[in-house]
Amino acid sequence: MRSLEPLDLSMVTGLVVIAAHPDDETLGAGGLIAAALNNALPVTIIIATDGAASEPHESKDQADKLRRRRAIEVRSSIRILNPMSKVLLLGLPDGHTRENRDRLRSLLDSHLETLPTGTMAVIPWRGDGHRDHRVVGEVAAEASRAAGLDFIEYPIWMWHWGAPESDAIPWKTMVTLELAEEVQDRKSRAITEFSSQVAPTANRPALLRPDFVEHFQQQVEVFIDSRGSSLEAAYFDALYAKRADPWRLATRWYETRKRSITTASLPLPRYERGLEIGCSIGMLTLDLAPRCDTLLAVDLAAGALDTARLRLREHPHVSFARLDASITFPAGRFDLIVVSEVGYYLSRRDLITLFDSIESHLEPGGTVLLCHWRHPVTDYPLTGDEVHEIMRSTTALSRTVQHEEVDFVLEMYGTDAVSVAEREGLIPE
Repeated sequence: MRSLEPLDLSMVTGLVVIAAHPDDETLGAGGLIAAALNNALPVTIIIATDGAASEPHESKDQADKLRRRRAIEVRSSIRILNPMSKVLLLGLPDGHTRENRDRLRSLLDSHLETLPTGTMAVIPWRGDGHRDHRVVGEVAAEASRAAGLDFIEYPIWMWHWGAPESDAIPWKTMVTLELAEEVQDRKSRAITEFSSQVAPTANRPALLRPDFVEHFQQQVEVFIDSRGSSLEAAYFDALYAKRADPWRLATRWYETRKRSITTASLPLPRYERGLEIGCSIGMLTLDLAPRCDTLLAVDLAAGALDTARLRLREHPHVSFARLDASITFPAGRFDLIVVSEVGYYLSRRDLITLFDSIESHLEPGGTVLLCHWRHPVTDYPLTGDEVHEIMRSTTALSRTVQHEEVDFVLEMYGTDAVSVAEREGLIPE
């Protein structure tokens, strides 16, 4: 196996492990569940489906019998791994998660919203190549974000179809948990409890072949941790290759209205040197240009920058650059720095780095503008609310404006807390 970073559990105070089928939680995260007992971390395990479609059956009685058997197996397995765990069986029909997507979301919401801050969700990998794993993973990711929980993902079928050289395997975001010998032993014993899956019968071989199960009996468990990885340029290049304006910035009234609110919220009528981080196709750039003597707009996507340059071709004081400001911050100092609809593309670590750079490049009396969509998006490492919370918790700047709606939040920060009215002498001393 490639050299991978270790899973960081230092800020985790509890776990909720979500599985599509009984046995997925043990195969993919059994070691983590067992290790949580040793570390006194509370664990809740939620199994989405009844697992009754794992083998064909000729009658309802046979299906009911398998359903009951799989429930017994998973409880027996968890008792070996971590007898302190709480197990919830949602009982959705195996193989029909897509048809029950809304029901699953409702059930997960009702459980996840009760969990304390610091709980981490452990969910099926959405790229696993199995429909139930994908659907449960997608819904679990959405529900986790809505509940304010970080999450990691565990692969199952990847070990069947994957190859080390495959581009479909997200090596860059993979992390490992090394299992102590006694934890590894508990996991191996727990797997054998699923006799309906791992044991042959007189009529058929084992549903899970020994060479497949062997992947889950190693000294390490592998997880996909997108918390630690910002979205890369290729992600945005692919979006713009499909559509020149992926978010319909130029045509949606929502976007037009939000830009008007954004520019109207700026505390100064004009700025000497502005910086827009993540300019996309230049719609907000066009509104910022009349307010700046010079304006530098940067983005990762080459296609977006081409469109933005064309849109601003009659504004020679506006320049463009393709760069990642969290890695290479533009030289010089700015009295206006705009971070609009871009912060949630970054990992927490990279976002903090960006905010540090912004503070060190901000002129005295300057303005930092943040504006972000508040609803969760599966692909993004952070939500808009998380971006603003990170800014509030790490900055030494003073917040001067806060505008919050159901859909977006906008905030202004500066080196001083002088309001527009104070600046213009409207407030008596």
